[in-house]
Amino acid sequence: MQVRGFFLLLVLILMAAASEAGKNKKDKVKKNGSECEDWRWGPCTPNSKDCGVGYREGTCKEETKRLKCKIPCNWKKEFGADCKYKFESWGGCDAATGLKARSGTLKKALYNAECQETIQVTKPCSPKTKSKSKARKGKGKD
Repeated sequence: MQVRGFFLLLVLILMAAASEAGKNKKDKVKKNGSECEDWRWGPCTPNSKDCGVGYREGTCKEETKRLKCKIPCNWKKEFGADCKYKFESWGGCDAATGLKARSGTLKKALYNAECQETIQVTKPCSPKTKSKSKARKGKGKD
């Protein structure tokens, strides 16, 4: 009987200790983290030039945080690095402008970024040097 009582007392002490340890972990999260859930994030601002590693600032009520971020050096500056689009295939070359175009539909806006629903992008038409290599491939197959 005494052994049972001893084990019961030991179990109760261990449960109380585990409960106190859990409370301390929650307190640490409140001190270091944030209970705020409605963060508003600004754009990623590179440390130098217009791409590379930088920071993004966020605010929630009275709190402000900075997160490390990175802007790829091939990003499309017109519509921002936080706006992700699904693009159609490139259209034909416009002889008058020397450009070809395609449109994109918004797929995802990261960090509550303000993005356009659809965008139009252009690029210079490529010279027709690729057709020569295609012609050679065709001749080799005959």
